[in-house]
Amino acid sequence: MKDPYEILGVERTASEAAIQSAYRKLAKRHHPDVNPGKPEAEEKFKEIASAYALLSDSEKRARFDRGEIDASGAERSPERSFYRNYGNDAARTKYRAAGNPGGAYRGDINLDDLDLESIFGDSLRGRAQHGPMRAKGYDMRYALTVDFLDAAKGAVKRLTLPDGSTLDVTVPAGLKDGQVLRLKGKGEPGIGPDGNSGPPGDALIEVSVAPHPYFRRDGNDVVLDLPITLKEAVRGAKIEVPTLSGPVTITVPPKSIDGKRLRLRGRGIAGGNQDVLLKVVLPSEDEPELAAFLEGWSPQHPFDPRAGLKS
Repeated sequence: MKDPYEILGVERTASEAAIQSAYRKLAKRHHPDVNPGKPEAEEKFKEIASAYALLSDSEKRARFDRGEIDASGAERSPERSFYRNYGNDAARTKYRAAGNPGGAYRGDINLDDLDLESIFGDSLRGRAQHGPMRAKGYDMRYALTVDFLDAAKGAVKRLTLPDGSTLDVTVPAGLKDGQVLRLKGKGEPGIGPDGNSGPPGDALIEVSVAPHPYFRRDGNDVVLDLPITLKEAVRGAKIEVPTLSGPVTITVPPKSIDGKRLRLRGRGIAGGNQDVLLKVVLPSEDEPELAAFLEGWSPQHPFDPRAGLKS
């Protein structure tokens, strides 16, 4: 597998914040919803998510850096090396018992000679009194990117894990970008006397919210920029606008200026509002009649719109 640092494009000394920033940038660029019909984007997204899942877990990252696990999180066979593997015969003679050239090294330990009760007495007695020891499994960290509307309204998303298995994640309504969801008991299995009977760890899922083409979030409010024509701004109009729960009709008052804010109460997230910001847009093509009218037009009530900029 590829090096997770190379996948995210960060240095091995990168901070947690730098790794998170790199992941979010790449995840939003390669998310399948942003690249419909492109299987290569989906594979790239899975690769990015897998790399972030490893590097965002400080313990797994440290183990990977030490070479104890590979990029998939699988254990690597430890290389056990002892001093005797590297010393020559001359060097090893000083470790042999005097008068016994073929005897054991002084560094060797005969387990039969150890008094385990004196060393581990309290621990052994404690285990006898309280039963076999069980260790909780490790928590597992994953990354998930969801649509803006799914985060706002709630959804159930299926997360594909690096080993090919899946996990159904309930995204609560109103979830924010960067929020971490905890799924109890969905981490690694615990360790017990039978090898797999300890309590399992949890799954920690960091969720990134993909940007929406025209909605943006401000707390629990949703903001929408609404383009309107010059005629609609001057004379007023009734216009259909999108909301999280479907289109509604709003009234643009006459003489509306660019940047005017109209509020739709209760149309935001978790009881918030939707703010509609009016953006006056001029025609892209020439309008000779409009130009001729403005050329000969004299306002009945002249004013200076830049009066506040003068010193």
